[in-house]
Amino acid sequence: MNKASFAVLVLAGFVSFNAFAQAKKSADSSIQGVWRVTEREFKGPNAVTNKNPQPNLYIFTRGHYSIVSVTGDKPRPNQPQDLAKATAAELNATWGPFIAQSGTYEVKGGNITLRPLVAKNPTVMAQGSATATSSFKIEGKTLVLVPQAVTQGPNLILVSQRLTRLE
Repeated sequence: MNKASFAVLVLAGFVSFNAFAQAKKSADSSIQGVWRVTEREFKGPNAVTNKNPQPNLYIFTRGHYSIVSVTGDKPRPNQPQDLAKATAAELNATWGPFIAQSGTYEVKGGNITLRPLVAKNPTVMAQGSATATSSFKIEGKTLVLVPQAVTQGPNLILVSQRLTRLE
């Protein structure tokens, strides 16, 4: 192999490596991917930081998202065997601490705005223009979401969520 061919091969390898490194860096700094909440912080009279949240999955593709999450701090009970005889409290214990929604999202600066198209909660779907905006920051494989205004009940307000990239 002559020197010119060798130089071209080295240059092509360098360019390919740089392109791969840039693509990886871009993917690592993008919100696109699959994430899992690893910590939720709440403020209010019953402030708490949950460092062991129940199962959840956040998926962001180009322009669309899907969230499925058990929001309670302990596993949900199995649904009653005879649903016809189940009490409202039993059904709520099973299905209450659970969210599921999918829709579109938009990123502007350091904010992400979710627009649900389908959701477990029919009120969210019926509103049509319901949105949820959070500031976000990506640090390596960690995504930090800080809701702009989301209440969780009379005694808790969600302050932030830390998610870990799964892929």
